[in-house]
This record gives sequence, structure tokens and C-alpha cells, in this order.
Amino acid sequence: MKWRLITMALTMHGLTATLHAEQQPVYRDKLPAEIVRRAATYATDLTFPNHPETSADVDPPRMALLKPAGDGPFPAIVLVHQCSGLNPAVLAWVRRAISRDYAVLLLDSLTARGVTSLCHGPKAGVNLIRGTRDVLQAAQFLRKQSFVDGERVALVGFSWGGMIGLLASSRHYVGALESGPGFAAVVSFYPGCFRITPPNGQPFELVNSDIAQPLLVLMGEADTETPAADCVRNLDPIKAAGAPVEWHTYPHATHCWDCQHLDGFRKIDVRGNEVAFTYQQTVVDDSERRLFDFLDRRLTRP
Repeated sequence: MKWRLITMALTMHGLTATLHAEQQPVYRDKLPAEIVRRAATYATDLTFPNHPETSADVDPPRMALLKPAGDGPFPAIVLVHQCSGLNPAVLAWVRRAISRDYAVLLLDSLTARGVTSLCHGPKAGVNLIRGTRDVLQAAQFLRKQSFVDGERVALVGFSWGGMIGLLASSRHYVGALESGPGFAAVVSFYPGCFRITPPNGQPFELVNSDIAQPLLVLMGEADTETPAADCVRNLDPIKAAGAPVEWHTYPHATHCWDCQHLDGFRKIDVRGNEVAFTYQQTVVDDSERRLFDFLDRRLTRP
């Protein structure tokens, strides 16, 4: 078996975690509930914006509560950024959602906590578990808004936010975090699907077999930062067992294919891989169609 050893910081017990993407059957390990709850306390709760805005021109991007014109109630989306925080690409998705009569809570898990990037690991207590509590609390906040249909709240996340989406799809993690019932549907754009092994700690999966909410995963086959093959290998047996999960991969699409501001950019990621970013309008258009077709199907009332 060929193992690719991946090292990345994860704030669990204040230690550095080691990730192993393995070419072997996936283990369905989950963190015990008490460890999950503890990991979510390393950073304080966010304060969400109280006053809804009707214009999606939030430039520069910031945490915002946005709604279409009218009283609603509207279906709603918690929208979660990549590891580098809010950017023009995420704001473009807000505009697309508003134009389709979705309310949106544009989440920012970084700025209020004094963090600028999580691309080389968690900082100031902001880890994937804390991020998962953020989105669950955001969903609870949306359900209290008079213009939101509380039974039609979805999560849409990108890269880091997509990994949060994987955890927020797990019945175990939603229950352990005790922050509400979760989401009616989840969409993860180009997430990492790693098995995480903290030193002296219990291994756990980002992709779990107890997916409870309908989950759509969209991935690029040319993505060297969060390879699509890792996700497909993990998701396939879960889908075969009956979990409400579906996915689509785009040939030649790179990581962050919707990030026009990164078109042509190259970097070395935390695992030592060279990562290229190519904006692809045709993939953006198709992923928009798949995203909203999925939400329209899954958020329909009986």
C-alpha cells in the first residue's frame, strides 16, 4: 500500500495532527462526543448580524445577513468560505443565491477571532470542529428570522467550508455539538476527505458513514490540493449502503475553479503539493445549476 503522509495543524488537545490519505478501506472512526464538545470551545461563539440587507453588494465581503425583496418565508443558505476567508468568489455565490430567492447568512469564522488564514492549520482555536459548531449555530439563528422558512435551511461550503459540510452531515457530530438539528441539505464544493490521526489521540474521518442529511459533493479531477479520488473512494461505499449522498466530478477542473481572482495562481500547499488554480466559467455555470437543482429538490416541502 502506498501512503501519502500529510501533516497539518489541527487544534485538538493543543497538538499537531497528522493526516493519512490511505489507499485502503476507510475506517469509520468518530471522535467521542466529549472531545468534540471540548474542541468546539477553543474559540468563542460568533455574533451574527441582526439586520438583514437586501443588496448582495457586500464589497469588500464581510459577514452579512441577506435576503431577497419581500417578506418570505424564504429557503435559506449558510454560506461558508475557504481556508483564506471571505473573497469575491464567495460573494458571487451570494448574488446567485439571492437572485434565486434564497436568504443567505454569509459566514465569517475568521475576522472576529483575529485570524486571516487557516490554510496552514487552525489558529486561535478555529478548527474544523469549531467551524462545524459555527454553522450549526448559524442555522439556529436563521430559523429565528421571520423571513426564513426554518425547515428549509441548507449549508453550502467551499474547500475548508466544504469539509465542515462533511462533518455537519454526520448524525454523530451534529448530536455531539448540541447546537440544533442541523441542515435540511448540505453541498460541499471541493472538500478534503481525509482521515485525521492526532498524536496520542483517536483517529477520525471527515467523511462518515452516518450521513443523515442529503449531501452533494462537487469536485475537480485536476484538483491536487483536495483530490477528488479521495472523496469518491470514501463516499462510494456510503452511498452503496443507502446514505443520501451524491457527487459529481469535473474533468480538468482544478481546486477553486470558481475563484476568478486566483486564475493562474500557483502555490505549494501544506502537504507539499503544487497546486494550480484555473478559473473555468463552464464549470462555474454547471456547478451553479447542480447546486440549485439539488437544493430545489431537497428543500421542497411535502
